[in-house]
Amino acid sequence: MRISIIAVGRLRAGPEKALLDDYLTRFERTGRALGLGPVRVVEVEDKKNAGVGAEAALLRKALPRDAVLCTLDERGKTISSPEFAKKLGAWRDAGRQDLALIIGGADGIDSNLRDEADFSISFGSMVWPHMLVRVMLSEQLYRAANILSGGPYHRI
Repeated sequence: MRISIIAVGRLRAGPEKALLDDYLTRFERTGRALGLGPVRVVEVEDKKNAGVGAEAALLRKALPRDAVLCTLDERGKTISSPEFAKKLGAWRDAGRQDLALIIGGADGIDSNLRDEADFSISFGSMVWPHMLVRVMLSEQLYRAANILSGGPYHRI
């Protein structure tokens, strides 16, 4: 199952980018044997500052056809790492070819796009900078692959 992280905004060189790249490399090494990956990161930018509606249009254009759509949103469901791994495995086992993980901008994700999602995940009730959410998500992808491969998820 191919995975797309589709995010509003650009991640520049720096510690967040280094962590993102490290976790995605780890994920791809572990996930390949499990039928997970590759991961592509697609960044969209509303240069006109037209708001969440314009961002949603850009995000929709970047979606792979027939992908499972999963938003990262404070209103989403808070799940454990093993539950996330189980979700990934279930989507893969159901024959889904693509998973799109959507990260909104500073004002979140347009409500219409949120409503279209197959699933929505929250990293808690706190609001996180979208650059850190990318890192946290990439770490959870790697952790999920480790769990699915039978590794001890809390010791990676």
